[in-house]
Amino acid sequence: MNRKTAAVTAAVVTALISIVAIHIVRGQAPEVALEVAAILTPPPLTPPPVERNRAATVLVSLETTEVKGRLANDVTYKFWTFNGTVPGPFIRVRVGDTLRIRLKNAKSSMNWHSVNFHAATGPGGGGSVQVAPGEEKDFQWKAMHPGLFVYHCMTPHVPIHIANGMYGLILVEPEGGLPPVDREYYVMQGEFYTKGRTLEAGLQPFDVTKAHAERPEYVVFNGSMDSLLNDGALKGRVGETVRLFVGNGGPTFTSSFHVVGAVFDAVYANGAIGHPPQQNVQMITIPTGSAAIVDFKLHVPGRFFLVDHTYFRSHEKGTLGALDVTGPFVPSIFSAKPGNGQWGH
Repeated sequence: MNRKTAAVTAAVVTALISIVAIHIVRGQAPEVALEVAAILTPPPLTPPPVERNRAATVLVSLETTEVKGRLANDVTYKFWTFNGTVPGPFIRVRVGDTLRIRLKNAKSSMNWHSVNFHAATGPGGGGSVQVAPGEEKDFQWKAMHPGLFVYHCMTPHVPIHIANGMYGLILVEPEGGLPPVDREYYVMQGEFYTKGRTLEAGLQPFDVTKAHAERPEYVVFNGSMDSLLNDGALKGRVGETVRLFVGNGGPTFTSSFHVVGAVFDAVYANGAIGHPPQQNVQMITIPTGSAAIVDFKLHVPGRFFLVDHTYFRSHEKGTLGALDVTGPFVPSIFSAKPGNGQWGH
């Protein structure tokens, strides 16, 4: 190193030290880069709101697996999953975060897999990174746009991977977050194309002919026919405000999502955050591969059904769930004596 180069280097180092010293004296020490591990939750749960006031690098660990599971009573199916559930885990970050995706494909998998984030800006949304069985790969992207977005497998033949259960939701919160609510739940619709007819017992294989004909035997919430009924019903109390993050994995049908006996106070259509939400909405249309956020207050107790209002699907193929609300009756809002016959659902 000659004298001129050494002098320049020394000057640069001295300037940097001076800048750091000035910041420290003023109580403005340079911020240390923040790295956090994402909290990932299976449906219908959601991670807590992001409380950080600055962006971070967020590590998101996903594993693709091919596992047998319950589709309906006495019916099993070999699902293709992210982290062992259908839909995959709910991911929650804030705008400005950098997501470092660590995607592992289980050794037991028979297929290559990948993940495409609709929230990402880049080739294939990350789906250009293909992972063979037993391998693991990383990639990263910056969350530049707030909203609720779908992620799904992007490995050819893409609709077959989606039809076997490879989809989920990611929420990119705006700065300052969403308005607070009392409860949040994660619900996602999807279709399954089985060789046997609806409710035919046993392990049912995927039927590619029915898939090409767009004739699913099951259209369900959260991966099985009664996932949100019985012990799986969502819970709430009178006076609370509930937020549902609702997605549609498809791969074929648009969802007409409705909660029977409720009106949505706020709706973020297509998961878009940035403009004031729609108000006083009876139903929200969710295209395949999209999502919506709906908020509504629980005014009275009872059972409120979650449906795809294309009713043959909800009644016969599985898009039927429940929100059980407890608390005092409010006759001034609703008062009725149930009839003797069956009603509605």
